[in-house]
Amino acid sequence: MRHRQQQLGEAIAHELSDLIQTRMQDPRIGFASVTSVELSADLRHAKVFISVMGTSDEQTATMRALGHGTGFLRHELAQRLAIRYTPDLIFKLDESMAHGARVAELLRQIHGDAPTEVVSADEKEQA
Repeated sequence: MRHRQQQLGEAIAHELSDLIQTRMQDPRIGFASVTSVELSADLRHAKVFISVMGTSDEQTATMRALGHGTGFLRHELAQRLAIRYTPDLIFKLDESMAHGARVAELLRQIHGDAPTEVVSADEKEQA
């Protein structure tokens, strides 16, 4: 069953990415991408993680627009994937990229912005 969840999750992520980019006409939707989809064991609910580039207000507006477009997206998914039951879509903001950028910035600050030098083993022996 786990393999089916993963396959269907990947198919849903692919189709939703395409639908959001090409078919959603809501001007509130900014630069958004589907990062992953987690399906419940019974395949009835899908948490769709969305990464949105932009300010906090733009992220909020995009998430609201996606919430309002859930019916349209479910209908389109049902047609494209030819599945008996289309899962309920629950959109979640994926902030992992922002967290990663913050960690990278903190690491740069700790190391004093010094660029890292790559030194080969031969150069170490000569030093």
